[in-house]
Amino acid sequence: MELTYLKTFREVSKWGSFTKAAEELGYAQSSVTAQIQKLEEAYGAVLLERYGRKMRLTVAGESLLAYAHEIVRLNEQAREHVSKQSKGTLTIGTIETLAAHFLPPYLQAYRKSFPEMNVILRPSNEPEIIEAVLDGEQDIGIILDPRFEHPDLHCLVLREEELVIAAHPNHRLAGLERVRAEDLENESLILTEDGCSYRAMLLQSLKNGQVDYRLAYQFGNQEAIKQCVIYELGIALLPRIVVAEDVRNGRMVAVPFDNPASKFYTQLIYSKKKWQSKAFLGFLELFDEMNDRNHR
Repeated sequence: MELTYLKTFREVSKWGSFTKAAEELGYAQSSVTAQIQKLEEAYGAVLLERYGRKMRLTVAGESLLAYAHEIVRLNEQAREHVSKQSKGTLTIGTIETLAAHFLPPYLQAYRKSFPEMNVILRPSNEPEIIEAVLDGEQDIGIILDPRFEHPDLHCLVLREEELVIAAHPNHRLAGLERVRAEDLENESLILTEDGCSYRAMLLQSLKNGQVDYRLAYQFGNQEAIKQCVIYELGIALLPRIVVAEDVRNGRMVAVPFDNPASKFYTQLIYSKKKWQSKAFLGFLELFDEMNDRNHR
């Protein structure tokens, strides 16, 4: 029972809210409150305190959270081991781009090898994915970023991803071989959500070049971005894999974005503390051939 309380405690600390934790766990708020109170009684310390509208960890709560992560991790490890390492849950954090355009064939191959594994995809942005993998909340992160390194993470570069300016075929940039930051002067930009790594790179490039632009639209959904490009409402910076089909069908053009100082790669990350079950290693093996090919 205490393991359940620790999982609830992790959710409250993550969201800073009893209400949000209850929604995520499918509990009544009163149940979450009661579980936290029982934990506090068991440990003889106040674990959370109200700060404005949020709940935040006390010093005692910070100490317990580290143990809670480890206890939950060890419990999952034991369950995988006892169930012959071929059953359980694999949680993958990734961005929308890779979830839709990169991962599906690998997930299909994984399902054939491990049909009893439950795979959960959690779309997010890169900073949140990295934090979740470090905290043990997600087993694997697949990110699109410049080369990433962290002392507590294994980082496997899978492939380089080309970034392009997506535009309507009638747009003035459509005939260029490459687009530089200065070519975007006074353009209407359709941007991805805040927290997207290549959005940040684009805006920094424009700032460095003192390039004026207009923010036409901002979406967290890439299909919405593409539709706006098709309807000539602006241009967008996107990975080529996102627009490849639209380019083949003539709905838009994709011109490489010239920014040699910042190359982006699809990368797989996981904790160096992660226990590597047969099912976990099976997922990593799907990418071994790709990684070998990239380093030849």
